[in-house]
Amino acid sequence: MTRRPRLTPDLVRRVHRDLADPGPMQRQKSVPKSWFADTARSLRAALAPGEPLWVFAFGSLIWRAPIAFADRRTGLVRGWHRAFCLGWDTRYRGNVDQPGLMLSLDRGGSCKGVVLKIAPERLDADLVRLLEREPPIVPRWVNVATDTGPLRAVAFVAERGYAGYVGGLSESEIADRLAVAVGFWGSMAEYLLNTVEHLERLGLHDRHLWRMQELVAARIAALPQDARTGR
Repeated sequence: MTRRPRLTPDLVRRVHRDLADPGPMQRQKSVPKSWFADTARSLRAALAPGEPLWVFAFGSLIWRAPIAFADRRTGLVRGWHRAFCLGWDTRYRGNVDQPGLMLSLDRGGSCKGVVLKIAPERLDADLVRLLEREPPIVPRWVNVATDTGPLRAVAFVAERGYAGYVGGLSESEIADRLAVAVGFWGSMAEYLLNTVEHLERLGLHDRHLWRMQELVAARIAALPQDARTGR
């Protein structure tokens, strides 16, 4: 990684707080337990005989996967772009007073990411586990261009009709929220830094995320001590 982010581990530590898990968010409570197995079954049924199931990762799934994938490749998806448009997180990387705004795929443009292959012998169990970790959104099939040829994968996108879709915010408004949001998994600043660093190591520079980490770094550096600690 040749570029050095302005957002550093030291700045991330300034906003860190240890918070207890407040429990499921409302949108999680409304999802029946059967939804995960039913959705996994539907995705598997869409596979051709012998076709593996690939997942397109664009954010934390690249660096914090809940399952061990059998293979990974970098790839490009057209028609969708990486954006902070999934909200509001009041559990994992945000709280009721300072909700977080997560990355998802929004309509338009393109996105460089990583395609991850689920091992066929673990497909049923691993797919359910993956669905349980992600927002309760039915994944969408996308076409991915890779160095070894095209393939299709499922991706967790934020359709604009989804209740958790957040649009219309400026870069400045997004950065304001990312700089202070903290949940029981950690801060939005940590999430942003990890994503930027892992993409850079893979040679997948994202200009929008790079700009965002600069904005967030400047905001954290300017925070008064009481705002950093939440007291």
